[in-house]
Amino acid sequence: MIKPGDTLPEVSFSQLTSDGMKNPSTSDIFKGKKVVLFAVPGAFTPTCSEAHLPGYIALADAIKAKGVDSIVCTSMNDAFVMAAWGETQNAEEITFLADGGGAFHKATGLTMDTGDFGGVRSQRYAMIVDDGKVTLLNVEPPKSFEVSKAETILAAL
Repeated sequence: MIKPGDTLPEVSFSQLTSDGMKNPSTSDIFKGKKVVLFAVPGAFTPTCSEAHLPGYIALADAIKAKGVDSIVCTSMNDAFVMAAWGETQNAEEITFLADGGGAFHKATGLTMDTGDFGGVRSQRYAMIVDDGKVTLLNVEPPKSFEVSKAETILAAL
């Protein structure tokens, strides 16, 4: 599993924008920037929609005031689902990146197998990335929601 001090792997994500489908790379997103990246097991799922994403929406200004260039949410959903989730949550301050095939999560070792519930998904986590290098990684134990909360990351900044 990736750890603080490691550089993020170079992969491409999918992102549905007002200009159509884009495929930004890890370098495009993280190079020369300070980024808070959080991941959810699935868009539109209860904890993700009721607590995880709303926390980052509510604290986006405070997080960015700490020198963060962008807040990114990723999941192993497709770009259409991620864009729709962002729209329904009024999450204009968050960048939604789809890792539908799981290339990023497999390369970082941050997957989990949920069996028949949903198959291979991203673990729930949050990280602070400075110029492509992980400076903080908080991975939630199964069925937990504490260390990846927006409040926890804001306090760490």
